[in-house]
Amino acid sequence: MALIDLRSDTVTRPTPAMRAAMAAAAVGDDVYGEDPTTRALEDMAARLMGMEAALFVPSGTMGNQIAVACHTNPGDEVLLEASSHILQVELGMMARFSGVMPHPLVGVDGAFTARQVEEAVRPDVYYLAPTGLVCVENTHNAAGGTVWPRARVEAVVAAAHACGVPVHVDGARILNAQAATGVAARELLAGADSVMFCLSKGLGCPVGSLLCGSRRFVKSARRVRKALGGGMRQVGILAAAGLYALEHHVERLADDHVNARVLAEELGGLAGLRISPPQTNIVLLELTGDVAAADVCARLRARGVLASPAGAGADRRRIRMVTHLDVDRASVLRTADLVAQELRAPGV
Repeated sequence: MALIDLRSDTVTRPTPAMRAAMAAAAVGDDVYGEDPTTRALEDMAARLMGMEAALFVPSGTMGNQIAVACHTNPGDEVLLEASSHILQVELGMMARFSGVMPHPLVGVDGAFTARQVEEAVRPDVYYLAPTGLVCVENTHNAAGGTVWPRARVEAVVAAAHACGVPVHVDGARILNAQAATGVAARELLAGADSVMFCLSKGLGCPVGSLLCGSRRFVKSARRVRKALGGGMRQVGILAAAGLYALEHHVERLADDHVNARVLAEELGGLAGLRISPPQTNIVLLELTGDVAAADVCARLRARGVLASPAGAGADRRRIRMVTHLDVDRASVLRTADLVAQELRAPGV
């Protein structure tokens, strides 16, 4: 029986139709600005996000770090949620590459408040590190794919702008937020200055993300992308996958959300397990017994289901499962059955 891979929506594989679009792509040298398919993807992404321009980058991490570099000066502070992707799993690049310091804010379900921003922004005193940027992550990965309430984003953006501070949105899964709320991504951004969103997660592309903002911002971003080694040549072969995904895979994100809810509901009554209803496509399982998530994941792997421990230390009992286009309803139901069997096994 085929493996059921729920470790992440990054494990998705391009569909046959996407592969055909990639094979047929018109290409040119994108470093010279001559790749027509990449330009078409960037134009589509900018319109989708309500921004003036966009830049195709190899990864979400690169997109986020380009944004940090473009918005800040060395010695600045960046306000961001304490468990955010930019802070926790991007290798400290804001310090290594941009020379800026994180100023973590503890949020609820991954979201902080406008009041927290107002209180954290540094006053204009010469011996204090100035606040250079506020970062919002929507949906919030570590919190379980939670969606920032639209009003919360609007208030945070307004508070930051009132202090003269730009806002960047790590929107790796912003289209999941759109699918969950029915609110267009451009509206969920609520006037933020830039956004990065991924093609290689729920949209099913083999690689790539888009960084969107003003024309001036994207012009600067292109220079930083080159400095990071992200200048690509006949990249239209990859951009074609992105175009196909934006045309065919956005609406189907809702299917992943339904499957995540089904998985949570099937597991919800099991002893030894606590689950919060998922808002999007990420299901967090908390083991309440004296067993480590890594041990359960290892036993599930032996039975054909791949899942990931979601934390360390006090969180070593959390498991993350992510639904995506390569996981159908039958796979979800089989996963629920195997998890139930493992939790009922002796010694668990």
